[in-house]
Amino acid sequence: MKNVISISLGASSRDFQFSTKFLGEKLRVRRLGTDGSTVKAIALLKQWDQRADAIGLGVVKDSHSLDARRCAERDSARMRRAVTRAPVTTGARLGDIFLEWAVRRAQVQLGHYFDNANVLFFSGLSHYKLATTMSEYTANLQFADPLLQLGVPKLLTSLDALSLYAGGAHYVSDWVPPRVMPMLLLKQWTQFVLRKALQRANVVVAPVHELDRFGLEELAGKTVITATVNDQRIANFKDKGVDMLVDGSPVMHGHVLGPDLLDAMILAATGKAPDDIFEDDYLEITTALQTKPRIIYPNGFRRMNRFAFVIHPLSQEYFKVVKPIEMLSRVSPPLFMDSLEKLMAYAPPFVYSKVEGIRSPTGVQAEGWLISVGGTAREIMSHSPEFTYRRLLAAADMAKRLGAQIMGLGAFTKVVGDAGATVARRASLPITTGNSYSASAALWAAHDALLRLRLLAPTRAKARVQFQAMVVGATGSIGAACARLLARAAEEVTLVSPETAKLLALKESILLETPDARVRLSARADTHIAEMDMIVTATSGAGKKVLDIMKVKPGCVITDVARPLDLPPEEVARRPDVLVIESGEIQLPGAVSMKNIGLPKGVAYACLAETIVLALEGRFENFTVGRAIEWEKVREIYRLGLKHGMKLAAISGVNGVLTDRDIARVRKLALAARAQPTAPGKNAAPRKERPLPRTRASASHRRRESA
Repeated sequence: MKNVISISLGASSRDFQFSTKFLGEKLRVRRLGTDGSTVKAIALLKQWDQRADAIGLGVVKDSHSLDARRCAERDSARMRRAVTRAPVTTGARLGDIFLEWAVRRAQVQLGHYFDNANVLFFSGLSHYKLATTMSEYTANLQFADPLLQLGVPKLLTSLDALSLYAGGAHYVSDWVPPRVMPMLLLKQWTQFVLRKALQRANVVVAPVHELDRFGLEELAGKTVITATVNDQRIANFKDKGVDMLVDGSPVMHGHVLGPDLLDAMILAATGKAPDDIFEDDYLEITTALQTKPRIIYPNGFRRMNRFAFVIHPLSQEYFKVVKPIEMLSRVSPPLFMDSLEKLMAYAPPFVYSKVEGIRSPTGVQAEGWLISVGGTAREIMSHSPEFTYRRLLAAADMAKRLGAQIMGLGAFTKVVGDAGATVARRASLPITTGNSYSASAALWAAHDALLRLRLLAPTRAKARVQFQAMVVGATGSIGAACARLLARAAEEVTLVSPETAKLLALKESILLETPDARVRLSARADTHIAEMDMIVTATSGAGKKVLDIMKVKPGCVITDVARPLDLPPEEVARRPDVLVIESGEIQLPGAVSMKNIGLPKGVAYACLAETIVLALEGRFENFTVGRAIEWEKVREIYRLGLKHGMKLAAISGVNGVLTDRDIARVRKLALAARAQPTAPGKNAAPRKERPLPRTRASASHRRRESA
């Protein structure tokens, strides 16, 4: 039986031994720690030099010092000189292979896990190969080599900078802090800089013992890439709130094997010298042993994905939330606010709010940033599309630096030019406009409102709801998507468009997908409008009158998903017995924390919710861009929203959020109108009623983002 020994400068409390059959050879394996004593390690090496068939060197102490890298190199050289007969290895090559394998395995298994992550390497020089691997997934790399090796309070931020540092580091390898700078003060300063870097990072690459001194504040929510994580350290990482451990060391006989020990076992079993082991040998051996790196969740499965969403002030009123501007607006002439509005359009993007606390029932979490560009809707629409593109691309660059993995466009930023298509081609992040979920949420809200009005005849379980639906502008991208969805729910759907051939083709495709659907076609909305319980307007009429609201049945639910609106507020006010819906708002899952966006706490616009759903699902791709909306994506984002706990939170009309009292009032007026001999819908005007009151959130809804 061959003897394999690992002499480590680590703690002796973690010593172990076992016997095993490895690559056809019987081995007695033993790990001996020296609690940081190089003298003791050298004595043990001399003792085992004549008795061991291979020796592994664990040359890093389980403690941190400013010059730990230089100490490790000196320790390694002294310990190697103590061995004259037995083959000896630090396992550096094998450790690099296993760490890189661990990262690539996690990226594939978890799906784009490291995309655009903020990664902090305690030593880029020690993990250069892993750093090049990580650069395939993210450009947000930081290296603490100058900080920990030389005490210089500076982090390297690219592979190029690391290469330059590596080329010149030997010139200052013997640098020591000047006498005027106390060593204690220098250590405290480096620890402060390192702690701040840890707090900003999503992923940390470090020797496991160098993380012992850090706690919950620095490590909570982090992914740690390291090696030789034993059960005791897993428990410690659990207490420190670490989300995930990627361990590049395999487990054998219940013990975590460091790369030096595993490499020594390979040397003993094969009888080869260290220089005679090649990459092909490692490939063959690891394949035969079926050893794998580990992915560990100390606190149960957790995953944190990241997003960004672009917002902008809708009007001058939004500038007044800043107290000095609000006070100046009272006494200054209107020219001041006009000038401020024009000036803010040129302002660089900035982070308006951090969004935290989003938690899916699947266990996945999301955090993000609301990034504001300064232009109001009027300023955005008055400039060329390229003007807005430049600001959106700057926002995308900012989002990428923050670590976002996908970015959504809100309000008028997704209306400009080609509706996000150019931005998606040129941005450094995947882009979505949120229009798929906007269309889905609008129909979701309309269906909910229809049921809450309680004006429909009751239906049997699992039967279609007995209501008549109409889609005006059915051949457009949003209209077609709405038509396909309504064909699955309504008793009959009437599709309206002046494009006759497109209508015929649309009906055929709907019947292929939903054979039992009842579909009727019309070139004009007024032909069948009086029969409808629900009407969806999705035209591109740009202010043209697309239907006569005075002919609509009392109690009808009209969903206006066109932008600009097909039914302006003054038109809606003529029919208080009709419920006109502009959008549906989404309740986000979890204890959500973000600044006020004009909605109740934890509630988001559907376009923002689409960005969050895609982040939770790990779908970092251009999802909804351009003016053509695919109905399959409308259906898919609705399904994914339910999967991740999204709920319909509010129904909004042209004047703001509709309350239960508003809906009850429409029901009362609709019942009264239907009781009249000549009810609306039969060319009779209703009695005059005041319009539905505006809620506190109405200002944020008056100029809604495009769906």
